[in-house]
Amino acid sequence: MSEIVLMSDPKVAAIPVVESGERLVDVRHDGRLLVDTRKQDPADAFVHLREGVLERLVKAQTMLPAGMRLLFVEGYRPPSLQREYFEEYAGQLRADNPDWSSHEIHSAASRYVSPPDIAPHSAGAAVDLTLADADGHELDLGTRMNADPEESEGACYTHAPNITGEARVNRQLLGAALTSAGLVNYPTEWWHWSFGDRYWALIAGETAALYGPKELDSRN
Repeated sequence: MSEIVLMSDPKVAAIPVVESGERLVDVRHDGRLLVDTRKQDPADAFVHLREGVLERLVKAQTMLPAGMRLLFVEGYRPPSLQREYFEEYAGQLRADNPDWSSHEIHSAASRYVSPPDIAPHSAGAAVDLTLADADGHELDLGTRMNADPEESEGACYTHAPNITGEARVNRQLLGAALTSAGLVNYPTEWWHWSFGDRYWALIAGETAALYGPKELDSRN
């Protein structure tokens, strides 16, 4: 596997944000995407994305083979929830690896949960998704969504060698469609794709991010 740039890399935080002001929109409104409810929250924050990200997902779906659809699982994540997720996983790693330094804990945690200050989900820029067949049944992509590196023995990495041929082909189909639509993948998580955030800007060679952290309110 090629070198992976983690979310905790200083190069990511160094990317400036030139906020576009684009709205967060509910991806369910026009029914163009299949939406899974496993990450549903009381405020339905999870089904929101920036308008530009949603349009790119819709475009990506048209590039999939006949009988295959995107299955949306989670988009926007409030900054407070992102912090909770990060601290919970960092605490787990700290308990399992008491000899690790705080820097090692922070870096390792960022393989699976983005540091709160640069998290693409909190900008409405990232989406966790997978593939489904025409009847909405989830396809095999090698691990369950949100499997961490420890649980999956690294199979959650996008280009992991320890997955079946079927899962590899499905990952390639998902990746080809989303890349063609302008999104970038976080390579420690095959399901995580984004557009317009700091990580996207770094990987895509852009000088600034389009979207920064945002609160979900009635003006969105």
